[in-house]
Amino acid sequence: MRTSADATGRVWFITGASRGLGRAFAEAALSAGDRVAVAARTVAPLEELAAAHPGRVLPLGVDVTDREAVFAAVAEAVGRFGRLDVVVNNAGTLSMGMVEEFTEAEARAQLDVNFFGALWVCQAVMPVLRAQGSGHLVQVSSIAALGGFPSTGLYSASKFALEGLSEALAAEAVTFGAKVSILQPGGYWTDLYTAMHSTSPLEAYAPLRKKLAEQFAEGSVDSDPKLAAAALLTLVDSEEPPLRLLLGSMVYDLAFDIARTRMATWEAWEQVSRAAEHAIPGPATAVEEAAAELGQGNP
Repeated sequence: MRTSADATGRVWFITGASRGLGRAFAEAALSAGDRVAVAARTVAPLEELAAAHPGRVLPLGVDVTDREAVFAAVAEAVGRFGRLDVVVNNAGTLSMGMVEEFTEAEARAQLDVNFFGALWVCQAVMPVLRAQGSGHLVQVSSIAALGGFPSTGLYSASKFALEGLSEALAAEAVTFGAKVSILQPGGYWTDLYTAMHSTSPLEAYAPLRKKLAEQFAEGSVDSDPKLAAAALLTLVDSEEPPLRLLLGSMVYDLAFDIARTRMATWEAWEQVSRAAEHAIPGPATAVEEAAAELGQGNP
């Protein structure tokens, strides 16, 4: 069931809203009659959206890697609309390359946006959600968080980190009446791939790159971002939203395949796993017991 803060609808705060999924999310929220604070590094598309929806859109030029700027943007959104009902951590970038190929700067840049940028948003909005005793924070993850794949190691690392953070945050936020959900989308027609960064390739990986290129040439399943936006609206309308929501048949099937493979491996190695655990007294306890025995005259 849909819930609204008041007659003017809910208030959203969406990062990475100038294009792709973020833009689709913003347009869906506006179509639902809500108000939206849209944040992105590129402001012009946000201003166009604001002009098309007078009084209902707050455009914010924000680089999510700038913690102070993120906090200022959240404060401005709350100052304008009075509250936050749905926060969508959507801003992200994609860096492709084999793990060995990444420079330190490239690796840090990938984590700065996808993980630390999302962290700053979480830290900025949580005081607001806590004070309200309500709100829904949606973290946009990826199919890459289901497992690591050749050439997406650092991207996967950033999304794995985001999901670990989000699980912990969900358990913390619920004590204040706030909710956290993780979206795990498959392919959508955005400019994520055309705007991606690629590492300088090492010749040693040429055969693997050729194999990957052949696999990609077979085609991929990419959908209209509006479908993801429709799923997001269903998610935030739910009174009991899930911690994770898979978006797309391909990612749904892959998630189950990966889970089954992991479970089969765990079962095959069960004896080794269980043999690695046998409780013993802690060092301090052992010393105390030995001292007690000596005090009683035991050899």
